[in-house]
Order: sequence, then C-alpha cells, then structure tokens
Amino acid sequence: MTSAAAIAAAGITLWASGNAGTQATLTDTPFVQEFSEHPTLAEEAGASDVASVAVESSGTAWAAARAGLYRLESGAAQWARAGEAGASTGPVFDVVPNPAGGVWAGAWNGLYRARRNVLEKIEGIDAPLAALCRYGDAVLVAGPDGLWRVDRDGVTHEPLPGSREVRALCLAPDASGSPYLWIATAFGLYGIPPVRSSVKPIRLQAPGGLLSADVQGVARGPAGALWAAGLGGVVIHAAGSAPALLASTLPSIDVRCVAQGPDGGMWVGTAAGVARFDGPRCSVLRSRRWLLDDRVRRIAFGPDGSAWVATAGGVSVVRAVKLTLAQKGERYLEACMARHVRDPGLVEKCRLRVPGDLTTWEPQDDDNDGQYTAMYLAMQSYRFAVTRDPKAREAARRAFGALRFLQTVTGTRGFVARSVVPSTWTRWADPNEVISDADWAVRRVRNPREKRVETHWRPSADGRWLWKCGTSSDEITGHMFGYLAYHDLAAEASDRRDVAEHVGRIVDAIVDGGFLLRDVDGQPTEWGVWAPAKLNDDPDWEMDRGVNSVEMLSFLKLAAHVTGDTKYEATYRRLIRDHHYAENARRPKTLNPSWRTHIDDELLALAFPALLLHEKDPELLALYREGVESWHEAVKAEHSPYFDFTHAALSGNRSGLEGAFEFLRDAPLDLVRWEVDNTRREDIRLVRAPELEHVQTDRLLPPSERCTTRWDDNPWIAVQGDGGRTESDGVFWLLPYWMGRYYGLLD
Repeated sequence: MTSAAAIAAAGITLWASGNAGTQATLTDTPFVQEFSEHPTLAEEAGASDVASVAVESSGTAWAAARAGLYRLESGAAQWARAGEAGASTGPVFDVVPNPAGGVWAGAWNGLYRARRNVLEKIEGIDAPLAALCRYGDAVLVAGPDGLWRVDRDGVTHEPLPGSREVRALCLAPDASGSPYLWIATAFGLYGIPPVRSSVKPIRLQAPGGLLSADVQGVARGPAGALWAAGLGGVVIHAAGSAPALLASTLPSIDVRCVAQGPDGGMWVGTAAGVARFDGPRCSVLRSRRWLLDDRVRRIAFGPDGSAWVATAGGVSVVRAVKLTLAQKGERYLEACMARHVRDPGLVEKCRLRVPGDLTTWEPQDDDNDGQYTAMYLAMQSYRFAVTRDPKAREAARRAFGALRFLQTVTGTRGFVARSVVPSTWTRWADPNEVISDADWAVRRVRNPREKRVETHWRPSADGRWLWKCGTSSDEITGHMFGYLAYHDLAAEASDRRDVAEHVGRIVDAIVDGGFLLRDVDGQPTEWGVWAPAKLNDDPDWEMDRGVNSVEMLSFLKLAAHVTGDTKYEATYRRLIRDHHYAENARRPKTLNPSWRTHIDDELLALAFPALLLHEKDPELLALYREGVESWHEAVKAEHSPYFDFTHAALSGNRSGLEGAFEFLRDAPLDLVRWEVDNTRREDIRLVRAPELEHVQTDRLLPPSERCTTRWDDNPWIAVQGDGGRTESDGVFWLLPYWMGRYYGLLD
C-alpha cells in the first residue's frame, strides 16, 4: 500500500513545511477566519449523544440523537424536538436531507420523513436503520435486517451483500466510473449498483484494500476517489493508483467518518477531533474551542458552506467569514474594552463564572497586572501613532495613570505594587496566609531564594484599595516598556513630564536600594534583583545574569532619555565599565534546558527597545545588536509576531516574517482559554524540549490548535488552558499588530 504518491494522485497534498520566500511587508487583504458555534440541545438523557446531522437547503439543521430527532431553524440558538409536542421517535441513527424538503431519518423502528413539525413514519420498514444515503429523489437505507430503496414507487427490500453490521452508506463510482452504493460494515466494505442487479458485489477487505475489517465511514473524494475510514486511518482508492494510506497526519487513527466539503476539501472525523485536508494544508479542529466533544460521529455541510459536526457531546458548527487583520483587530479591541479594563484602569484576563459563557464575566487580578497593563499601554500608544485616534491616546493616558497609581498607592518613595483591587473584593489571587516555621523550612529547602511573605495585600491610606507587595523584575520591566512607548509615541508635553517624574522615582529607588527593588519592609523582593554582586558572582542568580543585565541597563537608558538627567547615564556607564553589564547582554538568553523559560524571551523583547532605540555609542550598539540576534535565534522558530516584529524593528532585517503574519491570521477569534490537551494526539510526539520542565509537542502547532496564550507562555506545551474559566484580553495579538503597522511591516 503506497502513501504519498497515491495520495497526490488522488488530488490531496499533505502539509508542506517551510516558506516559499520572504516578504518584507504584508498587504492586509481579506482572509478566511473560522469560528465555531454550539447550539444548545435539550437537557434530557441522550439528547447530546448525537450520531448524525444533516442540513436542508433552507439552512434548517437536523440532529439524530439517542433521545430522538431534533430540529434547529436557521438562525436559532437552541434545538427543538422534531414533531408535535410529546412526539418521540426513540433513538435515531442517521439523517439525510430530502430533496422535497425536510429530512429522512433512520430510527430504531424504521424510516421517518420529517418536515417542519411533522414526523411521518414510512410504511413497510419496521426494523432499526443504521445508515441512509440519497440516490436522486430516492433514499437507500440499511440496517441489520437488510437494504431498502424508498422512492415514488414505494418500498423495495433486498438482502445485504455482506455483513449486517452496517456503519455508513455512500454513492461513489467504481474503478470503471459506474455508480456504486458503498456499504461500510464491521467486516469490510462492499460495493453494489444502487439498483437491483445481477452484478457480483465488490468487496474490499484487509489486507490490501483496507487497513482493518471495521469500516466506520466512506465518502467520495476529489477526482472520484473512494475514501474508506476506520480503525487504522483512511485508505484512498483512486483510479489507476494503488491504495493510499492516510494515517500519520491524523490526530487519531480511530477514524469514525469522512466527508467532502463544498470546496472539495476532505474532512476526517476521528476519536480525537477533525482533520481537514485542503489543498496543501492539513489542519485539526479539536478541543472545546471547536467541538463540544472530540469524539466525532458524522460531518455535514450547510448551504452557506458551514460544517456541522455531530459528536458524542452535541453538534458544533464551524463557520467562516472574510476578514482583514484590521477588522479582526477591531473585534479583539472591542472585547478588551468591554470586559478587561477594570478600575483604576488595569488590564487583565477576566474570570467566567460559567466556563465559556461571556455573559458571566467578572474582573480578576493577577500577579502581573502591572506588566500586562503596560503592554496594553504600549499597544494603545502604537495605535495612536498609526491612526492619531484621540480615543487611543485617552486609553493610553488612563493606563499610564493606573500604572502610576500602583506606585503612589504604596505610600513609598519608589516601590511599585504588583496589583491593586477595590477593598470590597472578597476573592483575589494569592490571599494573605500564615506560614508555619516547618512549612517555611520546606519552602526554603525547595527554593533558598524565596522570601517569606505572609501579608501579600495591604490597605491603602484611604481604605479604598488593597495593594499587593512582592513585585517582581518582570513587573518593572513591563512598566518601563510601556512608559517608553507612551512617552515617545502618544504622550503630550504635560504627559511626558509626568512620565519623566514617575520613571525617575522608580529608578532612583532601585539604584539607591543597591540595584534591588526593596519592598515596604526594606528588604528586596524575591525577584527584584539587578545587583552586580548577585548577577555576576552568586551562582543562584547565574541563570538571570544576561536578562537582568539588559533590564537594568534598559531602565537607566530610559530614565536618561525621558528626564535628561545625566546621573542616569553615569550610572549606566558605571555598570558597563565596572561590572561588564553590556558584555552580559551579548548572550542574554540562557539555552540551558533546565533554566530556559519563555518568560525571559518576553522580558528581553520588553527591555531591548530602550537600548537599541536610544543608545548612540556604536560599540555598545554592536554589542546590543549581537544580543538581540542571539535572543531571536532562540525564538524565531516559534513565529511569534511580537518577537519577530520586535527583532525586525531593532535589527532592520524584515525577512522571514511569513510565520508571524500567519499567526495573526490563524489566531482564533474566540479568546476563551479552553483547555487544549494535545497529549492524546497520535500525529505528534511528546518531548522535553525546549524546556525540560514541561511535556511538549515535537512540532509547533498552529495557534488555532493551541490554547490562547501570551508571550511569556511556552507555545510548545502539550496541555494548555484553564477549561474555559477565563478570557484573554487580546493584547497578545493587538500589541504586535499595531507594532507591525507602525514599523511598516503590515500595510
């Protein structure tokens, strides 16, 4: 049994990796954006256990479920039981459209004609029907007791040509091009003429014609090829070619069905989601973002090209719209402004009381509220620089005010809170705690750098707020990046004075504290460490040497830029001269797999711009550019638009951006953080790279096959998401999009 050659002969090309060439600027033309909907089925036993689905030309959909037959009018959000009130057909196994309107439904006790609210049982068939197939105006039905043809002349019956354990029926030509009815069974695939004939049935069986005896689905494919699906994968029979095997690119070789879409692409339903073969692409739809259940039973298509997927948990509808990146960005921004900006202007994920239900959203806090708000501040600043939209400037101004409040609310000279919430909140992340000496000893053994903090949240002087201490280096780095973008791109003169005063306060506190971020207790926070003795001489800080050196130099360069005060440049030069911080910056990214993190990747993207944009010394610029190249070499395979666009802006190298452009297109519209568990996929291997800490996939999956994450998350992790309990704010996409617009990478 051949594979690649025969599949190509059948009109299908599998996934081709690599880029055809380079493109310096992407013209924002419309592209196909997919999204899914999940109409609600009745809350009764067996209603969500759907075996088949069909869609009329009018757009009305029908679902064959264990509890009966259900109908969904075009545009409706909830299924209704078919037939008059109280009607019940019992288990329904298959359903196909009726050209005269409505559908044919094969049930536990025979065949039904359903139209609107009318259910009519066809006389002459009193047996369970497993599978149906249209043949012109007629319908062919099969079950354990035989094969029936139902047309204007009535009902005719004949015995099955083989096994009575019928799975599916399909009309497709045989090798000579003659029409044949193909019967998928548990003991092989049989082909007979669709009308009574003395022609001997064709039988395909394993080995040779099939992978295994149990054939779950069958469909006609491109160029008239016959696709037979079952345990083991799909076998493709094309005229003039040996059978072709399709297995290694499927998320599971437990294949349940196969169907050809309106555009000619093939959809393969498996026990682990749907695999689609569309020209040169193979893509996978799975997880709750796309399907109510990954156990796929049947796939049908609506008149608008939508795909209706019957699963063990209900019916999911995959739709598509034409969007430009600009229009997609508008949708993300609308979601962000509606649900993710909370008083006093912080931006973060929101919590969903009911997973996936956006109407149940409520604000939540996070340890990195300051950093994420600063990235939002930068996004709005880039947006203003491109559009001159006063709403973008006002949004940026409010975000800056929220970040400044994180400092002033502490009542200190320069310490910055991690987060702040109204004092009326009764639920927040990382609440205050009591740590016993024994528990603290356990923590110290595990992490000697950890700081003992029991009071995480403290009241503001006016009692209106609770602010969080323990601020990390990540937070300060994010803040500074946001201030840089705001100062240079969106702030007016008075705003720039506010930025200068605020940045000076923070940097003064760090420098005067010995290059340490000192908390309200006067001691350094666990992660707020940039001191030369720690970074250069303490083995416990060796992994942070490069990135923290870049950060501290970046803070000082920014302070010198916005304030004009020469003391910051002098301190900057002292760290370079006496403590070789610029030399540390040449190799800022540790590649030791036990130390490597994607948090550092994001921090370097946040810290390098101030150095590359505002350093004038050519020797230092050469060192920093070397550091940028070293960092980007480690992350370029991930095709992050944020990392790639940052690199392009700082290096001037605009090549190799195709993957980043594709990320912007392929990222789902749905920002709910559904869990995506790729450990159950059979088309990937699980590895411990690039980070030893996590179980990861051996190849980078496209964003539509991963959870919605941020740039400090590892995109290779095999299990991502939180079960739909939060929604992302969308800044992970919006920031690189507006950066790309500003730097001319997106036209």
